[in-house]
Amino acid sequence: NTGASMTYACFDCLPPYAAWLALSERQNFVNFQKAAKRAPMSDEILSNVTILKWAYNVALTRSINWYGERYIAPMGDMFNHGTETEAEISYDENGNCMVYATTDVYAGSPLRVSYGDPTNPSPLFASYGFLDESSPATFCKVMHMKEEMEELGYTFADLLFYKDTGDISPQVYDVALYYVLKKSDPGLADGFYQTIMSGDEAAKSQYHEQYWQYTKEEMQKHVDGTLLDLDKWSEKANGYDLNTHPRVPLILAHNDFVKETFLNVKNNLDYM
Repeated sequence: NTGASMTYACFDCLPPYAAWLALSERQNFVNFQKAAKRAPMSDEILSNVTILKWAYNVALTRSINWYGERYIAPMGDMFNHGTETEAEISYDENGNCMVYATTDVYAGSPLRVSYGDPTNPSPLFASYGFLDESSPATFCKVMHMKEEMEELGYTFADLLFYKDTGDISPQVYDVALYYVLKKSDPGLADGFYQTIMSGDEAAKSQYHEQYWQYTKEEMQKHVDGTLLDLDKWSEKANGYDLNTHPRVPLILAHNDFVKETFLNVKNNLDYM
């Protein structure tokens, strides 16, 4: 169910951010296929895409990322993911894998580690092929504002919509206003940019107060448009044959998670 195993039909049923992450995993697998040709393996294995995909997914999902390197440690690869974790994995200078409990663990309780950012389920969805429905938030899907996000020094993990409350992280408002100002008045946009870079919270608040209506309208336009698109993407996925597209239930669950989050955000925005 990972992005490496998805098809372009799958990508067409996902929000752009999730589709981009899944497509990146697929491209990583293509690169793995090319690299495998240099390995001392038989032509029978190298020509079998199913076996290569299995090997890639095992290496990806059973390994542990440690300062940019990936390790597979027997037993260490058996821990499940949790938003709330009970254990932490580390390696010493000799490459020995060690696991430490981070809290008191009672008999019969699970031991879980974090596979990645617990506040955003889409990267886990693309890399590990499951949806962490306990995740409290998701990236707000403003892929059309990616340039502005990066210019302000933010990452996808900063721009969050919260599922249960519909709350919006402050950085989302920053990016939305910067996006609006860049289109309408580059001089104002530059001034706003400087307040963020200098950490002048008082000046930044003045910008937000003065141009709040424009920010709100841009956010409402994005949220309403994404909700319409989610219905279209899920309708398309529901039209697929499960025998040829077995990942449809996972895709629908992901889209439902995003839709529930966006509906709560919409409710907050509409009454602001």
